[in-house]
Amino acid sequence: YMGEFLAFLDVEEKHSHGTIPVEKRDDGEYELAFENVSFRYPGSAQYVLKNVNCRLDMKRKMAVVGRNGAGKTTFIKLLCGLYEPTEGSITLNGVDIRKYKPNEYRDLFGVVFQDFRLLEHLSAYDNVALPLRVCGMDEREVRKRVTELLSWVELDRHMQDTASTLSGGEKQRIAIARAVINRPELLLADEPTGNVDNDIAPKLMKLFVELNKLGTTVVIATHSEKLINDFRYPRLHLYNRGLHVYYPSDGMGGAHV
Repeated sequence: YMGEFLAFLDVEEKHSHGTIPVEKRDDGEYELAFENVSFRYPGSAQYVLKNVNCRLDMKRKMAVVGRNGAGKTTFIKLLCGLYEPTEGSITLNGVDIRKYKPNEYRDLFGVVFQDFRLLEHLSAYDNVALPLRVCGMDEREVRKRVTELLSWVELDRHMQDTASTLSGGEKQRIAIARAVINRPELLLADEPTGNVDNDIAPKLMKLFVELNKLGTTVVIATHSEKLINDFRYPRLHLYNRGLHVYYPSDGMGGAHV
């Protein structure tokens, strides 16, 4: 669904044309790795990322931290296959992701955009239901899933309210619900607290913690080290075009270099 959904949102889609099906694993044991990955934009001599090596442990939570312009969004887009490395490779269970069927690979992910990317004239219900309808799911199952999820993010009272009438925090919870409605293996959130009030940000972070407890791998890109420290996320710290990994003192894993 990811490719169709990106087209619907008018997000530029770049991918190779792989042919290998992605193995569906009931145990969720996927391993993603960056192997000497460098990236620069076409026409630019300046690298955004250079020789990045890391392995992401699934079913964990982690944060990609760095100043504005450090390459956080680029890292996220490389991870979900929207960008291809200039050099090096990104692998899923040892296979270069460019060899997989693009839509099957991207179906592993849910994405939360910094600016929400909601359809303002649609209700909260219809925004969350959109990915399921794109897939052609039966409307009775759509209703069941959407109602349950909106209740879980405490928006059941706003189910029929149009997105344009909701607060920033409410819009972000809709965006999170839409990202996980298809039950992805991995949730990518790009500056999810960047456009909400300071008192809302910790509530959103708690929501990500709860999603992780349910088995979803959560990767958050943020410039707020305070939030990450408060919630004890392992950190992938981007600076000087490289990546450095820090762990909370309790030893929780998240990524390895």
